[in-house]
Formats: sequence, C-alpha cells, structure tokens
Amino acid sequence: MVLNNYREQADFFLKPLAKKMLHVNPDFISWLSLLCALIAGLFFYFYHEERSFFVLLGGIFVIINSLFDALDGKIAKLAGKASLRGDFLDHSIDRYADILILSGIILGPLVRTWIGVLALIGVLMTSYMGTQADAVGVSRDYGGIAGRAERLVLLILFSFLYFFLYDTGFTSLHILETELNLFELLLIWFAISGNMTALYRGKNTWDQLSKK
Repeated sequence: MVLNNYREQADFFLKPLAKKMLHVNPDFISWLSLLCALIAGLFFYFYHEERSFFVLLGGIFVIINSLFDALDGKIAKLAGKASLRGDFLDHSIDRYADILILSGIILGPLVRTWIGVLALIGVLMTSYMGTQADAVGVSRDYGGIAGRAERLVLLILFSFLYFFLYDTGFTSLHILETELNLFELLLIWFAISGNMTALYRGKNTWDQLSKK
C-alpha cells in the first residue's frame, strides 16, 4: 500500500489537530466519519446533469470522511483510549462507509451497474483478506496496490476532475468502441486492482499459514 509509507508526513498535520480534540470520544469521531460517508453517497446518488456540483460535494464529504477516519485512531492513541473494541468499531464503520459511498455511485446515474458491482466486490474482498489474515493468527495485511487510502484519494481526485471538466466534455473516453466516463474508468480500476490485491493478500496469508 503506497500511501501507507507516508503516515509520518500525515502525522505532521494530524497530531496538532488530534491534540486539540483529546476531550472528544474517538468513537464519536468514527460515527461522524460514517455520517459523512452517507452524505457523500447521497450526493453521488442524486447527481444529475443539472446538478453537476453534487459530484463536487460528494468528493468534499469523502475528504471529511477520510479526515475523521484518520483522526479517531490518532485521538485514541494520544488520549490513551486505544482499545480492541475501538479498533473493531473503526474497521466495521470503514466497511459500511465504503459500501455507502460506492452504493451512491453505483445506484445513481454515474456508472453502469455491472461496473459498480465488480468494483464493490474488489473493494470488499481487499479489506476482507487484510483483516482475515489477522483473524487466523497472521499479522494484518496492508499489502497490495489498492488500499483504502489509495481508493479514497483517487475517488476525491476523480470527483473534482469530473466537476471541473464537466463543461469541457472531457469527462469520458472511447475505449474499445465503448464510451466510459471518469467514474466508470475509476471503478474499473477499483475492480481490477481490488481483486488483484485480495489475491495477493490471500496468497501471503496462505503461505504464512503453511509454515505454521
């Protein structure tokens, strides 16, 4: 996971903010992240050509979701409130957040359903393989090319690109005689990279278990 290597740089911005929020329950921050994911999904779902700014608003709430998701664990550690229960809640909410955001894109007019379903499978299996490794006694696996941080960054980037390029007509490409818009290209990448990452993590876990 490429962005995992930049956690120290992210801490430079997150720690000062987290220190100012030590009085806030980390679980409350986790629930706020889920609320932002729901709002982002709704904006994507209700997108319309006459409301192209909904895509931008969806991207903005994905940013806020990402910020809260990063802050809850940081606050818990700095406040001495880190616990297995909090870790369980955080990962559970992350999965629901992924589903809410992607469901808004899939069920709305932005992408064809079959593309969205394949993307959702890739996203969920990537996360499942990472946590399942931990469940069977192998350390949690964050490897591969499609971690959650990468997905969120790409989703934010494509949301902004779609909005700012909308009036130019450069929001879609013709590939193999098929017209695909930016969100469809993104979700195809989620499907391919997600399933590749799931297989990669699965193989790592299988190899480690065979040595026990």
